[in-house]
Amino acid sequence: MKQVTLKIIEITEYQTKYFEPDDIPPEAGIKLYEKYTAQVDVEFPNYITRHQGYLKAKGWVGYIPLSSEIAIKINPKVSIVNLFAMLEYAYNLKSFRFLEGQMNCESLEGFYNKLAYILAQKVLERCRKGLYRTYLPKTENISYVRGKLNLQQIIQKPWEVKLKCQYEEHTADVAENQILAWTLHIIGYSGLCSDKVSAIVRKAYHALQGLVTLQTYTAEDCIQRQYNRLNEDYQILHALCRFFLENTTPSHEKGNNTTLPFLVNMERLYEIFVAEWLKFHLPSNLTLKSQERINIGKNIYFKTDLILYDTATITPKYIIDTKYKAPDSPSSEDIAQVVAYAVSKNCQEVTLVYPTALTHTLNTFIGNIRVRSLTFALNDHLDIAGQTFLNELLYATSK
Repeated sequence: MKQVTLKIIEITEYQTKYFEPDDIPPEAGIKLYEKYTAQVDVEFPNYITRHQGYLKAKGWVGYIPLSSEIAIKINPKVSIVNLFAMLEYAYNLKSFRFLEGQMNCESLEGFYNKLAYILAQKVLERCRKGLYRTYLPKTENISYVRGKLNLQQIIQKPWEVKLKCQYEEHTADVAENQILAWTLHIIGYSGLCSDKVSAIVRKAYHALQGLVTLQTYTAEDCIQRQYNRLNEDYQILHALCRFFLENTTPSHEKGNNTTLPFLVNMERLYEIFVAEWLKFHLPSNLTLKSQERINIGKNIYFKTDLILYDTATITPKYIIDTKYKAPDSPSSEDIAQVVAYAVSKNCQEVTLVYPTALTHTLNTFIGNIRVRSLTFALNDHLDIAGQTFLNELLYATSK
């Protein structure tokens, strides 16, 4: 059997890559166009483009398998070190300091491998200590008395040998552990891990087998879970699971190509990162709310990225809208959007935040509303960049 060599087309987010007609087979091109237009703009070769096509990533990074022969790899503009740092804040991992000494990788594959390795190792560590268990109610027909008998059934069906009993079972087959098993299952099928990391992931998965039922979970299932002294270390495990489940798309397609798409929405990651960074560093007189819904009328509402409130009076002081793009200047649509937010909240300060400095910045008044563009840069040390942004937000005077 002839072994098929996988061809990988590499592009960088927001950059254009040109290709020839034979570079992307028709079936792969159709799949890219039908399923991944949110992630990649694609123009196929035609007489208008002089028979040359192009791809342009739209603020996503990751890996898109199109067939067993071809895949698209989208590299981030931000450094892998800063991608790790954004992840720490966005997924509430900063306090664990679990990535210290782990950032010596330079590729997206290395990034994925490091996180998969950390999760698998921590699951194995928890298995060695013993998995979290709890009591779950169970009803079963058994040949001996356990827990509470169902007397009504015995009276109605005295001929039945087995007794219907209600009891509590001390089991590890609970959501806390099922989330771990499902995530390891997804990572195992991702096709993105090295042989060494794949072996550790399989080992961790097999350590859960027999104790935990494999069930489907989503990233939302990893959020706002209740922890106690017996399972508090699961918080970091579920935060890592949330990352993988949020960014890996399970595939139900038939065929030999079992690699799963791995795609990170950098626009959403940037928004969450800025929000969580501010939570860590805001002065005590300010409180942050993210994704606040502002009702305008029946079935009409705004949803703001971030609002900073005065802690004492609970009045809005700053409205912040993150824009993960690099234009020369703010667009009129973006300005109109934040001004509408400000009017609806009776707030006099609104800010558009970009990851790179704009050629033409904005600092003006529309009525009594001050509208500015500021930068929370991703090309340098993030804490330094964040402090610069915060100082300009809170203390810079109008021009």
